[in-house]
Amino acid sequence: MSIVDAVEEGPYAGARPSMSRRERERLLEQELDPTLSDDEQKLVTEDDTPVDNILSEKQMRLLTEALYASWSGPPPGPDGAPRSFVAYANVGLYLALNQPPLVPDVLVSLDVEHPEELDEKRDRVYFVWRFGKLPDLVVEIVSNKEGGELSTKRDRYTTIGIPYYVVFDPFHKLGSDTLLVFELVGGHYVRATASFLGPIGLGVTLWRGRFENIDREWLRFCDAKGVVLPTGVERATAEKKRAETAKRRAEAEKRRAEAEKQRAEAEKQRAETEKERADKLAAKLRALGIDPDDV
Repeated sequence: MSIVDAVEEGPYAGARPSMSRRERERLLEQELDPTLSDDEQKLVTEDDTPVDNILSEKQMRLLTEALYASWSGPPPGPDGAPRSFVAYANVGLYLALNQPPLVPDVLVSLDVEHPEELDEKRDRVYFVWRFGKLPDLVVEIVSNKEGGELSTKRDRYTTIGIPYYVVFDPFHKLGSDTLLVFELVGGHYVRATASFLGPIGLGVTLWRGRFENIDREWLRFCDAKGVVLPTGVERATAEKKRAETAKRRAEAEKRRAEAEKQRAEAEKQRAETEKERADKLAAKLRALGIDPDDV
């Protein structure tokens, strides 16, 4: 099956823009190929030039790290088998050899796997013709008004047919909305009515808290109930707190049991003392010729 077929027959086929097959063929003209062609060799897949600010860099890692640490993946298929995914931050998204790449701040693609080894150039970026499909979700973090997140960049994501597009605008550079979630419907992006993306099995939410010693409002992935997916550090911290709480509970239970034991021993001692006193009194009564049972 060609890339065109995979795109047109995929789970979001009904949401794709109304483009002719030839137009889509020109857009996605490469087939899955285990070798790196001469044309691919010429592509600049990385330039090692910082392109974003520290806050954006942390925000990207927060999103991707939490997915790998805590997300079990998209909803199982009809056979109940788990499904794979990849999540990348600031990685080139190549649609065709003759087009410059898009570089989403974060992309999530379902039912694909990245290679075990990333030494080869062909494995270090998202070549659509090699992964066999477009990403299912892209996230853009707004730093200024120059990125075109709600204009040129959104238009291009619409044209190629990315099913879900999320824009996080923490400094309100583009308007009053901090979080915008778009869904591709009939070839156009419309504001999603919910922040949980059912077909993906993943949601987005705003969360105020501390990440890497910075307290602020962050964009987080979440489950259907709105509970954020924790990072590995958060999971370890929560587990440590649970263990400490369990330890304190066990120690408190031990102290309670010891106190109960001491109370029981004191009660036993009191009963023995009372019996001893009663026996002495009965003996004195008998010595006086009095039956203690008649008293």
